[in-house]
Amino acid sequence: MKLSLSTICLSVIGSIFISQAGETDWPRFRGPDGGGKSAAATNIPLEWSESKNLKWKLELPGPGSSSPIIWGDRVYITAYSGYGTGAAGETMDQLERHLLAIDRATGEVLWQADAPSTHPQEDPFDGFLDEHGYASNTPTTDGERIYCFYGKGGVIAYDWDGQKLWHQPVGDLHSRKRWGSASSPILHGDKLFVKAGDEGRAVYAFDTKTGEQLWVAEGSVLEQTYGTPTLHRVSEDRTDLIVGAVGEVWGINPDTGKLKWLSETQLTGNVSSSPVVAGDSMYLFGGFPRTMGVSLRLGLKGDVSDSARIWENVKVKAYMTAPIYHDGYLYYIRDEGIACCADPVKGEIIYQERLAESSGQRGRGKPFYGSPILAQGHILATSRTAGTFVIEAKPEFNLVRVNQIDGDEGRFQGTPAVSGGDLVLRSETAVYCFAQE
Repeated sequence: MKLSLSTICLSVIGSIFISQAGETDWPRFRGPDGGGKSAAATNIPLEWSESKNLKWKLELPGPGSSSPIIWGDRVYITAYSGYGTGAAGETMDQLERHLLAIDRATGEVLWQADAPSTHPQEDPFDGFLDEHGYASNTPTTDGERIYCFYGKGGVIAYDWDGQKLWHQPVGDLHSRKRWGSASSPILHGDKLFVKAGDEGRAVYAFDTKTGEQLWVAEGSVLEQTYGTPTLHRVSEDRTDLIVGAVGEVWGINPDTGKLKWLSETQLTGNVSSSPVVAGDSMYLFGGFPRTMGVSLRLGLKGDVSDSARIWENVKVKAYMTAPIYHDGYLYYIRDEGIACCADPVKGEIIYQERLAESSGQRGRGKPFYGSPILAQGHILATSRTAGTFVIEAKPEFNLVRVNQIDGDEGRFQGTPAVSGGDLVLRSETAVYCFAQE
């Protein structure tokens, strides 16, 4: 059913309280604002391996495709076990998710919070779900609590000592493809936003302290959408929650859940990437089988399908990964292993270069699942099995090096995290912290 301004079902309650991450923290998927960069990340190593610039390595209790986050002296990461790991005799009712709090200096596990599956009918571990598993949603934190979204396992908030504070379900639906869950939660003041596209065909807002559901915005076009929402501050008294959907982009009032604007797009089929904001414009990639990119003008109201569109382009695109806006250029990695730079105003390609080593990846699926980040003036693009590509963030292509970690046979499917001088990567088997020696 086509979603319109009048067909979003809402229940409303709420208020606003502003809180901010620390200057050097990486508190959510793709950093402080979801743009894949942090000005406070300094002296990040651009060369590393299992023996060079390795600060610590920690073996994980199971696989996962979520990304690490960093707050203060801690790193947080999720994983899963009991089902879908390849061990003999596993059954769905043994599935368990794990949140680990890790000492950033030493790699020691401070605590582990385990969450047995609460739903008897998780999506089965077959088809394309076995490409990412059951811990693909990156957690987030406000420095007081850590919030995890576990798909049909619901949303769980933990205190700083790993004690569960509250748990909220977000639905038990399945998509037609049964690809599972991937969108990550984000925070704004005292509200936690969760896009449960497959589970509930809805975006939920929860009170961070109590877990009370404040509002829900529903729409069938959220099915088969896996990207993470983002926030855009329009003015001192207006912030929009931006949500990518199939064939549409929404701008929601984060206080009330009411739809402020809607723009139709040609991103149909499914939308796996996340929106990125730069100034008063946004960029969103996706669609299948026709993949493309769109750019919209922000800050408008109502149905802005015509007035907000800056460009739509079948050449400036990626299927799963999100772009980076930096110094007037748009950098991104196409999932099949092509590094690209584009003019964000005109939607024109400046360069596109195939990363040859990425063609040697193991297994099926796309060579890149995690999105690139910016550090030390370089794009860091971690492929699933061929290493991390270090590319100068300039409109002329320059591949500086490819960093590989020998001995780890797990796929690297998360997005890196950076803070201060630390770079944190995760594979399906371990989490690594690199720093200048």
